[in-house]
Amino acid sequence: MSTFGSPGALPNTKPTPPQRGSFPLDHDGECKDVMMSYLSCIKKVKGVNQDECRQLAKSYLGCRMDHNLMAKDDFKNLGFKEDKTPSQAGTNTNGVKGELQW
Repeated sequence: MSTFGSPGALPNTKPTPPQRGSFPLDHDGECKDVMMSYLSCIKKVKGVNQDECRQLAKSYLGCRMDHNLMAKDDFKNLGFKEDKTPSQAGTNTNGVKGELQW
């Protein structure tokens, strides 16, 4: 007996977890102000990677880490460059091809 329109046998696939674990939702809105500032910045610059928006993203991740909404980690591991000292400000650092730098 055939079942017309059924998808048939579905492949047995296992879901893969995110690379850095799950992110709990901010139910209490502890970082909502920073998040809204970041989203409005992204909207204002039409998705271009501006320094102002990068700093807001860094603040948002810092807020999440401070409120135990994500595991604490160095910002360099999250794709942010280390802050340049005035002596390093004039040096030109080219990243590795394919490397995402904020």
